[in-house]
Amino acid sequence: MTSPSPRTSPVLLTGGTGTLGRQVLPLLRAAGRTVRVLTRSPRDSADEGVTYVVGDLARDGDPGTAAALDGVDTVVHLAGASRGDDVTTGHLTRAAVAAGGVRHVVLISVIGAGAVPLGYLRTKRAAERVVADSGLPWTVLRAAQFHDLVFMVARGAAKLPVVPVPPAVRLQPVDVRDVAARITELALAAPAGRVPDLAGPAVHPLPDLVRSYLRATSKRRPLLPVPLPGKVGRAYREGANLTLEGADHGTGTWEDFLAAKVG
Repeated sequence: MTSPSPRTSPVLLTGGTGTLGRQVLPLLRAAGRTVRVLTRSPRDSADEGVTYVVGDLARDGDPGTAAALDGVDTVVHLAGASRGDDVTTGHLTRAAVAAGGVRHVVLISVIGAGAVPLGYLRTKRAAERVVADSGLPWTVLRAAQFHDLVFMVARGAAKLPVVPVPPAVRLQPVDVRDVAARITELALAAPAGRVPDLAGPAVHPLPDLVRSYLRATSKRRPLLPVPLPGKVGRAYREGANLTLEGADHGTGTWEDFLAAKVG
């Protein structure tokens, strides 16, 4: 059977119903690509160019994942996993190799993967290695924390009467739309390996981000400085979670995001 050409074959999108995936999906469609979205539960689509396929990346050899990969040329892997991104990424890449037609795997990762000794970031780095060692052509983009995540953290912390904040933590939050545009661009291009990190346009101390949320929502909460101990604290103090040189930068600012979010 003749394999579909890269222009007509569908793109497989994992994590297509998540924060980033919901932004990437319409961009792929706007570029003229049909998209299969791997999900764990059945969904209907109003767009004839989008098909939702039930599969479970937590299962090695999952038949749903194998079916979703049939005829696919490009895989955009955005799905996170509580079990470990390296494990589920391994399941996906093995299935992609077995499918035989995949010519490009695009993986989203996080700035600081492997440099900050947190379990989540370690598994992100491990997932990068899984993709690089899969034998498939690949692209990896590391991005900073999305504005949405910073907002969620600040909102949760503001529910406390006193807000504990590590004063040494700095972040480069990035607009998810900027990340989606870059991921789409990479997915439509040739495999590029590890590409420059994508960060927001400014570095913010975490206490400043929390204060700006409190001001925007007219809340009054005292901040309690809580230092991070050990190797994790040292990594954040040294800026291991940042890319201060050599990164690409999005244009969406935290201030604009916050103003739009709180109305």
